[in-house]
Amino acid sequence: MAGNSFGQAFRITTAGESHGPGNVVIVDGVPAGIPLTTDDLLIDLNRRRPGQSHITTQRDEADLPEILAGVFEGQTTGTSIAILIRNTDQRSKDYGNIQDVYRPGHADFTLDAKYGFRDYRGGGRSSARETTARVAAGAIAKKLLAHALGAQVIGYVHQVGSIVAEVPHPESVTLQQVEYLADGTPNIIRCPDEATGSRMIALIEEVRKQQDSIGGAATIVATGIPAGLGEPVFDKLKADLAKALFSLPAVLGVEYGIGFGCATMRGSANNDYFVPKDSFDASTSAIPAIDNITTQTNRHGGMLGGISSGQAIILRAAVKPTSSLPLEQPTVTRAGEATTIRTKGRHDPCLLPRFIPMAEAMVAIVLADHWLRWCGQKNWKSAT
Repeated sequence: MAGNSFGQAFRITTAGESHGPGNVVIVDGVPAGIPLTTDDLLIDLNRRRPGQSHITTQRDEADLPEILAGVFEGQTTGTSIAILIRNTDQRSKDYGNIQDVYRPGHADFTLDAKYGFRDYRGGGRSSARETTARVAAGAIAKKLLAHALGAQVIGYVHQVGSIVAEVPHPESVTLQQVEYLADGTPNIIRCPDEATGSRMIALIEEVRKQQDSIGGAATIVATGIPAGLGEPVFDKLKADLAKALFSLPAVLGVEYGIGFGCATMRGSANNDYFVPKDSFDASTSAIPAIDNITTQTNRHGGMLGGISSGQAIILRAAVKPTSSLPLEQPTVTRAGEATTIRTKGRHDPCLLPRFIPMAEAMVAIVLADHWLRWCGQKNWKSAT
């Protein structure tokens, strides 16, 4: 099956299924000398793992990563990094009743249409369980970005159902606000607007009691990214970021900056005007004329012409409601006969809280890839 690799200079390849022995990722392109241990990977894997609160699936996976190659004495060697995350709490018997029945909203039908065969345990290869490998790779990308640029990628839940958080300055949201409430207890909804977050939790609990699920949207912000990343045509930074987010399960929409809000605006209102930076030290800049420029506003979401502008990169992803429901739903068998289905197993009533580290990982992977490509272009220019 093609399509298991992503990226160019920073490239990941994943393998694994929901109910197989485990998931593995090979990461190519990481420079030598970056400090890396399993503890670095566990930070985000723990944020993604199931069973972390009463509003997520109760599947109990420790998600302990094993670094098999590419790290020596706590530092990357410059060679391929291989990471294995074993599955330890599969309940494949929960899926025996769907072997010949198509679940609404899932890839069961389309996988059969493509291959004539499918792993019906969970979602097989299309299961969100595969994202453990991506989150591990994303943790490495985050370390690279922080090490090289002091950059960071932070996501948060800004909408569940019709409840929308008030976050006037997304670029100022901190990881502390996303992960913890003001009193120090875990922020299980991962919304920095605490009052709105409480309403989101109440809504999730309500739909769970109704044996249903609810969708929402996440915001992902990257700060500290320099101007100049991305290519002007097919490999636009915005295009690669959109592909990265759309490759995640359950994502039905992606926008950046003002997004679809531009459809009702005039150009004079949508444009971000260029201005000199308030404080600037030309002695530390390689290109003073460029590094002394910013924009008054950031409706362009940190990208112009598919290339980063130096402003915060701000994206939003719409995530559909969980398709697996204990509620009876109409469907058909593989033979095309009408039937109904109640999905067994343990599923999230809302995907958003665990979606955040997945989205951060994919954004970080794209940015690490484009930064390494940009470094190669700069070095080539210097050599000539």
